[in-house]
Amino acid sequence: MAQAGRQGSPRNGGNPRRNTSRAGQDSAGYGGQGRGSSARGGAKGAPKAAQRKRGERPLPKGAGAAPFAYERFGKNLGPIRKGSAAQGGGRRTPSGLPQHEPRTRAQMAEDGVRLQKVMANAGVASRRVCEDLIAEGRVEVNGQVVTELGTRVNPETDAIHVDGVRVQTDEHLVYMAFNKPRGVVSTMDDPEGRPCITDYLRPGTPERLFHVGRLDTNTEGLLLLTNDGELANRLTHPAYEVPKTYVVQVRGPMPQGVGAQLRRGVELEDGLAKVDSFRLVDSTPGFVLVEVVLHSGKNRIVRRMFDAIGFPVQRLVRAKIGPIGLGDQKQGTVRKLGKQEIGHLMAAVGL
Repeated sequence: MAQAGRQGSPRNGGNPRRNTSRAGQDSAGYGGQGRGSSARGGAKGAPKAAQRKRGERPLPKGAGAAPFAYERFGKNLGPIRKGSAAQGGGRRTPSGLPQHEPRTRAQMAEDGVRLQKVMANAGVASRRVCEDLIAEGRVEVNGQVVTELGTRVNPETDAIHVDGVRVQTDEHLVYMAFNKPRGVVSTMDDPEGRPCITDYLRPGTPERLFHVGRLDTNTEGLLLLTNDGELANRLTHPAYEVPKTYVVQVRGPMPQGVGAQLRRGVELEDGLAKVDSFRLVDSTPGFVLVEVVLHSGKNRIVRRMFDAIGFPVQRLVRAKIGPIGLGDQKQGTVRKLGKQEIGHLMAAVGL
């Protein structure tokens, strides 16, 4: 009668399923073993040593997750050791189900990653906009136009272009701009102990970095630093003719015709050298600032050209390499290039 009263009480809503006695739960859920059975792990009369000897596994407290855990991973499979195959190869959730470890980047690369996801992670645009770019035929993978949204790519090996501009998807590659001060040598290390590029890098910067081109000790301005060997080779190879912009200070005044003379070419000891463009920036009594653009990578080429026409260089600053410029970057600082800058830099050398 007492049990009948409890089943119909407002406290449990009269639900007979929720009013099964504790003994009934033990019998139904634990394979017919009673409330005092050793299967409960903490029950009276069943020391833990005896349980281990019989190969049984103590069950967690509470009746919610224990029945399933016991039926699948209990005494029928023997004792379960941490890290064993019986655990499903991964961690377990509170319900006893195996929880698989997240896949690594290398594992994902084997199967491929959806193209729109790779583009979004690379900072091209949101995933929805990237899907629109693919559908419009504006995306190429390894030189082939791709319009299917289900296309999978390897972000570490496949070349992805959007509107002809390369998307950098390899997170291991680093691209930085360094505004070199005067008196710093263009090397990563100097045996003579002079200031060098490494002195200006932050801790944690990848060790294996290339400096793109060189600047003599007295020349200031832009140096590109990267661990992308292919890009570094192309930027310095004469075949790609990457333009470099310099701001030159010389003693003034400068007569007319000097710019035309430099564009025609000046004969030096190692051959003819000429600029691609010449522009007067500023002129005051005593000095003149001019901007020249050239793609030659010969040693000290700008200084030698101005020496040859009778205007020795007082100060020389490299302001741009291809599409990358110093802008308002302070001298002696290093900054990472943005995604768009990297894309335009790669496009300049056909990557």
